[in-house]
Amino acid sequence: MTQSAALLTRDGPVLTLTWNRPDKLNAIDRQAENALRTAISTFADDSALRVLLIAGRGEYFSAGFDVGHRVDDDQDPSGVKLRRRYREIHDLFDLFEQVEKPVVVAAHGPCLGGALELALSCDFRLAATPARFGLPEIKLGVLPGSGGTSRLTRTVGPAWARWLVMAGKAVTAEEALRIGLVHAVYPPDLFADEVADFVAKLAALPGEAVGMAKLAIDLADRLDRASGRDLERMANTTLMTSQEHRSHIDALKKRLSQDG
Repeated sequence: MTQSAALLTRDGPVLTLTWNRPDKLNAIDRQAENALRTAISTFADDSALRVLLIAGRGEYFSAGFDVGHRVDDDQDPSGVKLRRRYREIHDLFDLFEQVEKPVVVAAHGPCLGGALELALSCDFRLAATPARFGLPEIKLGVLPGSGGTSRLTRTVGPAWARWLVMAGKAVTAEEALRIGLVHAVYPPDLFADEVADFVAKLAALPGEAVGMAKLAIDLADRLDRASGRDLERMANTTLMTSQEHRSHIDALKKRLSQDG
């Protein structure tokens, strides 16, 4: 029986994709890539789903793209197929960045290459202490090809981007936290519980507001100051007239009256 490269499970408002190739360091092959497409499509289309969690089984979160599935240079001397392939991955990872709901990566172990590029397109990155993060492509004479250079630079700044991309250095979980690459680091024995707690609390937040916040933050570095404020005003006007906001205000008033 063929083992699924990734498992997709649902628990209430949380959809979880789990890499399931521990014997291959959870390298992302075409089957795993298709699972990513299914996950993001399902997540985007179902309004009852609030959070998408990406995790892994085994020692590694993921070693990145499976080199056994790369385009053969001999069959593509002009590079046309390779450029098309890069475009496919760019478009796929863009979906995780663009979906107006939060996507969380839980890296319990090493997160390298294309897996880190995927993580950079997500909203929150949580790590266990054994995790390390790197973009080793330079050692093979190429660059990260799935948006890594641009997203990494925006996330940690050009100095640390040079360290990871140009020098091919990896950073520990603690270093990743210090430079802003991940949001939190936990001991392995607490990691699963901490991730579950974070995801549950995130899923309980007002979904429309979380989605608007993601959109506003993603557009912040592309808008001038005035345009950014215009976006905030329009977003808050929409949110403050929504049923979701009114229900939360009513619940708050009820709690205050009971406390008083």
